[in-house]
Amino acid sequence: MCDRSAPVRTVSRTLVACLLAVACAGRASAAPAAPAAPEGHAAPAAVHRVVIDPGHGGAEDGAKGPAGLLEKEVTLDISRRLAALLRADGFEVTLTREGDDDRDLRARTATGNAQRADLFISVHANASRFKVAKGAETYVLSREATDDAARATAAVENDAANVKETTAASGDDELPLILWDLAQVQYLQESTRLAGVIQSKLCAAFGFTDRGVRQAPFVVLRGAQCPAVLVELGFITNPDEEKLLSNPDHRRRLAEVLAEAIRQFRSEVGSGAPR
Repeated sequence: MCDRSAPVRTVSRTLVACLLAVACAGRASAAPAAPAAPEGHAAPAAVHRVVIDPGHGGAEDGAKGPAGLLEKEVTLDISRRLAALLRADGFEVTLTREGDDDRDLRARTATGNAQRADLFISVHANASRFKVAKGAETYVLSREATDDAARATAAVENDAANVKETTAASGDDELPLILWDLAQVQYLQESTRLAGVIQSKLCAAFGFTDRGVRQAPFVVLRGAQCPAVLVELGFITNPDEEKLLSNPDHRRRLAEVLAEAIRQFRSEVGSGAPR
């Protein structure tokens, strides 16, 4: 469980953006460019624009259940249901993928920034080599994982998209990673609050084993210029939870609970005029 009492540093978004531009200027032939952050987009005083990221897609199946259920199919269905519920409630909603599409992790974050999202939520189903593993957990970004299990979950999600996280980067490779972490840390308090609401509602609604709000270096959360979370809606590798995740009624209810959590977060943060 992450420490919600930890102090949150205030970081100048403009300074981070300028430093990123300098750091990336001479690296055109290196890794894909970091997603652009729109100028002047601070921690939300209101929540209107939500970007939902259905995990995996295309050639990237994600995790696979014992009966063959694919994570990419589950995440897209639940994300579509969630989007419909939020739109009916007056939110502006964008999905990072609308079908069975390949999307680079950084492109997903870039979509959120381009849409000037007030919230970014990446939807996933968990996996473990232990079939008895069960429950829900919700993540916020950190370079240091909460524990070995959180680190392993992030590694699985990042490696599925052929993105390797390094813990011993140096020189030109290290600076952009640090700067992207600074870009997200100004939203850490709001991200942690949102993750806590999601986690508590999931556990209350379904009786899930509460695996807690956790921190890990998920690439898809890096550089998001708004509160951003990644939610694992049960273990697809657990036969019982795979059956639940294959059930349309369960998926509908999962989407409803996520929508309830986002509505509660909006009420706590405020619902003033869009920026």
